[in-house]
Amino acid sequence: MFFNVMKIKKNQIIEVEVEKIAFGGKGLAKLNGFTLFIDKAVPGDLAVVRITKKKKSYAEARVEQLIRPSALRIDAPCPYSGHCGGCKWQFLDYSNQIIFKKQHVEESLQHIGHIRDVTVHDTLPSQKVFEYRNKMEFTCAERRWLLPEEMEQNNPKQAGIAIGLHVPGTFYKVLDTKACLLQPHLGNYILDDVRRYIKASNVPVYGLRSHAGFWRFVTLRHSAAHDNWMVNIVTADEDSDVMQPLADMLLEKHPQIVSVVNNITDSKAGVAVGQKEVLLGGSPFLKDRIGAFEFKISANSFFQTNTAGAERLYETVKNYAALEGHETVLDLYCGTGTIAIYLSGSAQEIVGVEQVESAVKDAEYNCRSNGVENCRFVQGDMRECLQNIDVTAEVMVADPPRAGMHKDVVRTILRMAPEKIIYVSCNPAALARDVAMMSTQYRLVEVQPVDLFPHTYHIESVALLIKRT
Repeated sequence: MFFNVMKIKKNQIIEVEVEKIAFGGKGLAKLNGFTLFIDKAVPGDLAVVRITKKKKSYAEARVEQLIRPSALRIDAPCPYSGHCGGCKWQFLDYSNQIIFKKQHVEESLQHIGHIRDVTVHDTLPSQKVFEYRNKMEFTCAERRWLLPEEMEQNNPKQAGIAIGLHVPGTFYKVLDTKACLLQPHLGNYILDDVRRYIKASNVPVYGLRSHAGFWRFVTLRHSAAHDNWMVNIVTADEDSDVMQPLADMLLEKHPQIVSVVNNITDSKAGVAVGQKEVLLGGSPFLKDRIGAFEFKISANSFFQTNTAGAERLYETVKNYAALEGHETVLDLYCGTGTIAIYLSGSAQEIVGVEQVESAVKDAEYNCRSNGVENCRFVQGDMRECLQNIDVTAEVMVADPPRAGMHKDVVRTILRMAPEKIIYVSCNPAALARDVAMMSTQYRLVEVQPVDLFPHTYHIESVALLIKRT
């Protein structure tokens, strides 16, 4: 079937066969060489699709009708699958998910980094594919977004409040998520108790557009090591008369809840972090373990959301570092010190660099509580403080945020010239770009993808770079 790509326009209906999955999780089809990215599509689908966006070199589309579903498709166990932004790949068998994730890493290195002569190993799978997340963040909205079958039967204006996850690509469309399969099952009972309390409180839920109201977020954290929970309720104002009965009820009903906190913020930003925190009951933090080490996790601390997966990730870092006990290690973007502490028994000294002050304090606490004495931490902006660190490191570990490393940081790393760099990345595109910038002085030896996020297209990777001679 021939298409004139110049005439393709928004809302046009086209029949296509999906060839592959592109980075970002969308299916990819070609029309006379013109690229089409299709939401909720997988290789082998023959589908009627509707164009939702047309650009000069590509278009975006969504599936209107599956004519011949791909053999890779399975029935998703979650009723919100296809509508919720929490996980988009439940309709794809997990064994195929990890194959596609490896391909995303390979293709990013090839097409963005122009690196082809490198070994990318098979993805290390997650030990759990459901109930693996130790942190879930649910948004409160004054009106819930209805599923298509509900839309046919109900008036959206009478939908009631929502406490749940967002529809992909939106800030105001929130599903009233009764249960999320990504968190341990007790979390769903806790969420339901909080939902019923909020509904009965007669205190308004925060409006995502009006920015008026009280209830904003419900964040649940779980310790895999101790099987206990933290409940963090984020509100727009402080009101102990409303919050304390909720905390008392939760602590009495669920013995596994060991912490209830209230974060308060009047910021209009849709971020579940408070400007002030009030402890309503129990401990102000949880403790969890990665390997032999225990870590403090406060309400706003960063901690890998897949605890078992984090241990596999850090063990890969340790294997690539191959420390013999005499080395100095520089740990960039060290967060709360998890990687530094995990490597501490194999190095002479580890120096961590981190911008967030609270994370540095947690890292120092975690060292003390684990009896680790050979780690120290420097707090400051990476671009500035890295240039002033007087450390000669044989090994460097970098675990930057999703955007990757600033080019000034890369330049400083090249001047410091450690013998070995282990780059931990949650974004194959950023990894490929940064490795390419270092390629004049470093050779990328191998990459190990590690899956911490089943049913999403996200993938962690550990890359080993060796200084060229």
